[in-house]
Amino acid sequence: MPIRVQYGKTSQAAPAEAVAELARQLDAAALQAAIIFCASQYDLAELGGALKQAFPCPVIACTSSGQIGLGGFERAGLVGIGISGNFHVQLFPISPLADHAAQAVAIASTTKARAASGEGGRNRFGLLLIDGLSMLEERVTASLYQALDNVPIIGGSAGDDLKFEGTAVYDGDGHFLSGAAVFALIDTDAAILPFKVQHFRPSDTEFVITAADPEQRIIYEMNGEPAALAYAQALNRSVAALGPELFSKHPLVLTYGAETYVRSILRCNPDQSLTCYCAIEEGLIVTLGVADSPLETLRLALDKVNEALGGTTLILACDCILRRLEFEHTGDFRAIGRLMAENKVFGFSTYGEQFNGIHVNQTFTGIALGA
Repeated sequence: MPIRVQYGKTSQAAPAEAVAELARQLDAAALQAAIIFCASQYDLAELGGALKQAFPCPVIACTSSGQIGLGGFERAGLVGIGISGNFHVQLFPISPLADHAAQAVAIASTTKARAASGEGGRNRFGLLLIDGLSMLEERVTASLYQALDNVPIIGGSAGDDLKFEGTAVYDGDGHFLSGAAVFALIDTDAAILPFKVQHFRPSDTEFVITAADPEQRIIYEMNGEPAALAYAQALNRSVAALGPELFSKHPLVLTYGAETYVRSILRCNPDQSLTCYCAIEEGLIVTLGVADSPLETLRLALDKVNEALGGTTLILACDCILRRLEFEHTGDFRAIGRLMAENKVFGFSTYGEQFNGIHVNQTFTGIALGA
């Protein structure tokens, strides 16, 4: 049976009413799975209980900093899709995150046994949602990717509408959890294509990270100088001028082989160190990022996806909140939102993105399901 996708959204303020409205729109009783992203305004205990009562199918959900749906970029209370047809989900809560390695091994054992029994579709991928303030995304993502023998994974770090106070994922059983992740392993007969998009490329300006704290994601020195000073000098700006606008326009870019990954800067600290959204290590060489057109970069990527699959039924996406903020500032917001809607993109604005075994920033990670 081919995959069918129903879309819904609600701005109802009361959790029970919002979930009930969304369940009606999605025809909850007929679904194989639902994926829901919610604003942080809700009482999550009430919201979790309402989701468990209204949806008999597996529900994948987390808090967000905005959603992506039929209207492009959304800010509704809840945005969701219901999926029926050949789309089978196994949900695995990961809590506490400190025990991620052992839990990844257990998940792999369960899923390999299911595959050996002949269950599931011919294509398999993972969707990872994780507490966006945990600072453990790199480790959890790497553990899962290694344990699952390189099953494609995309993911996003849960948000809280830029408050940076608390983010949570839904465990599938009525509870929203902080300090946790949920991993959805999805089997389908539909063709799948994982991909990532960013509109930054490396420049000729290189930095060697000469002092850093990977656990806290802090760069203390680049090229033997205070990190903020080296970064500001490369931009011909003063350290006092550094802030979110410059950081979003000029992230750091890390290159592994032929692939490039963005390492976004969160803030400049009083000691002239830089705190990043991703872990960073001493000895790495990074470059100053140079921007291409985000609209044309995304358009080209989506065209390639549609060409490769002969059209798509759905693109599940995790898109960095820094991209959304940049688009709002540059005026690309509506055009990019329309492009996403035209290409059946559904997802959320994240505090970080995962692609296979890597955690990144200022990136769109997606998995497309063929028509």
